[in-house]
Amino acid sequence: MPNPKRRHSQQRSAKRRTHYKASENTLTVDKTTGETHVRHRAHVSEGKLYYKGQVVAEKAPLKA
Repeated sequence: MPNPKRRHSQQRSAKRRTHYKASENTLTVDKTTGETHVRHRAHVSEGKLYYKGQVVAEKAPLKA
């Protein structure tokens, strides 16, 4: 397997890495609850788990 003959400088590595950027999450407002959430992720509202505007799971009441 080929390897570099000499070490690459820090500046050369930094030039290559300048194109890696963090991107912001896309937010959406849910039609049924009106909450803002990250797209394509389930979110909790009033103790219920919603995904694509439908209830996926409900929080069970605690037993004493």
